[in-house]
Amino acid sequence: MGKDETPKSNRRSTRQSSTPNSKAPPESSKAANQLKSLSVNDLVFSTETLSLDDLIGSFPGRRSQILELIKLLGPLDSPMMPLFVYGGSSTGKTSTILQIFKHLNRPFAYSSCISCYSPRIMFESILNQLLLHRRNESCGYLSAKRCEKPSDFVNLLREALSSLVDSLKGNNVGKSSAKKSPTQVNGRMVYLIFDNIELVREWDKSSSIVPLLFNLYDILKMTEVGLIFVSKTSLDTFESDTGYAEPFPVYFPDYTEDDLRQIFMKKQENPKLYSSFLDLVLRPFSRITRRVDELSNAFAPLFKKYCEPVADLGAVPSEDMKRKLFSHLKPFISQSLNETFNVPSQSLLKASSNKERNTRKSIAKKRGGCEMLDEIDFHMSTSAKYLLICAFLASRNPATLDASLFDSTGGCDNRKKKRKVSERSMEQKDSKEQELLMKGPGSFPLERLLAIFQCITTVADYSPDDEEQENVGVGAEGSDSGLMSDILLQLSSLCSANFITKGGSCPLEGSTRYRSTVSEDMVLKVARSLKFPLSKYLYRK
Repeated sequence: MGKDETPKSNRRSTRQSSTPNSKAPPESSKAANQLKSLSVNDLVFSTETLSLDDLIGSFPGRRSQILELIKLLGPLDSPMMPLFVYGGSSTGKTSTILQIFKHLNRPFAYSSCISCYSPRIMFESILNQLLLHRRNESCGYLSAKRCEKPSDFVNLLREALSSLVDSLKGNNVGKSSAKKSPTQVNGRMVYLIFDNIELVREWDKSSSIVPLLFNLYDILKMTEVGLIFVSKTSLDTFESDTGYAEPFPVYFPDYTEDDLRQIFMKKQENPKLYSSFLDLVLRPFSRITRRVDELSNAFAPLFKKYCEPVADLGAVPSEDMKRKLFSHLKPFISQSLNETFNVPSQSLLKASSNKERNTRKSIAKKRGGCEMLDEIDFHMSTSAKYLLICAFLASRNPATLDASLFDSTGGCDNRKKKRKVSERSMEQKDSKEQELLMKGPGSFPLERLLAIFQCITTVADYSPDDEEQENVGVGAEGSDSGLMSDILLQLSSLCSANFITKGGSCPLEGSTRYRSTVSEDMVLKVARSLKFPLSKYLYRK
């Protein structure tokens, strides 16, 4: 697929069009699907209605956000100001908005900047939905309108909205006296939903698309249009020289521990058994991440291990059984906490072989041994530890020494001297080091951090090559992109915890710069926990 080629998958299809008649011949059903035209009723979310109580019950911990969004959307056919819904990943932003429109049964057009990865694809995706156009074989999978420029998008969008609003007015007037069906749209307002709007900044080098989208309401001057923007970052991260009218923000906070319990307890075959499992794993895991998708992936293998001693999965566990299950699961919890991203500490299946070593560590702690001094007093995944070390090295080492420090041999000995240096050069070197010490940790770009990370993980014990052997059948390109995505997520977590600070962008490089804020003592503890030779890579005089 080309860079600007429009994807061939259609986002929304009706139940009649997606399920052909099994008794009809394949040729006739295929022709019927191609000839069937879309209507304004296809702009609603689903054919089933959803009550307000069911809507609130579907999203634990989101009652206030749901009621606030319904209030901001207003009564039927009432103008609204643009909304900016933001919050962390996996906090239910998109699902909540779509289910609200299912409850209200109002027409909308949805575009995700993940699948619509260029301005042209995003423009044409919105226009295809508003023009009730389905891309199929009969039209050569082409869009209704070819649109590449923002100015063309505004003109075509105004025409499409005007035509659609007129159709909605006629549809509501023609059926005002008759009883409305569940698929009948309510009102003449049309809502445009732009999801993952923060990704626009990555492929919008001219920084013109974000101000255009935020100013659409003022440009179109149509009261029948509502705009909703969904983002993982706050409104402060969207900067523009041209300026724009800020939409009204609606914040989705992270789930609390009680909210996560309600989410995971839904649709469980044995609530008593799963509740006892959550009593063991929910609190330690929720201290690391509150994302439902990450917790779900981590809990699935652990729950299978938890149920191994249980003969009858439908039985209610007793107190003795809970203690037995806890003893069985305990060695696997700490190992699963490290299996968050693509730089694994150890395999989950090897946890039982390390039970004796963990026992010796606990005895050393009770005796007050020196082993406690080498351990950090909080949990951190292995990839985050490597990133913390990389950020510390990038802040303390000069960038000109990266090629010599991070070579294929795994670093160099800083004490080696090729020739005898003069006393004057030593004094100049000492003065420069004192100047650097007074300035504090230096800043570095993201590219340098990723390059150092790739070098040290290649020569470390936990190499990404081990992961490639486990993921048989996965291409190198897909694994690299997955690793990059996980590392960026870990970097964001370290920035949120103030281990790494994010500074302003360099006017010459045009990229954001970072700075490590941790002390050398803490980095030494992290390096000892990984058995990483930090002294080999740290520049000293």
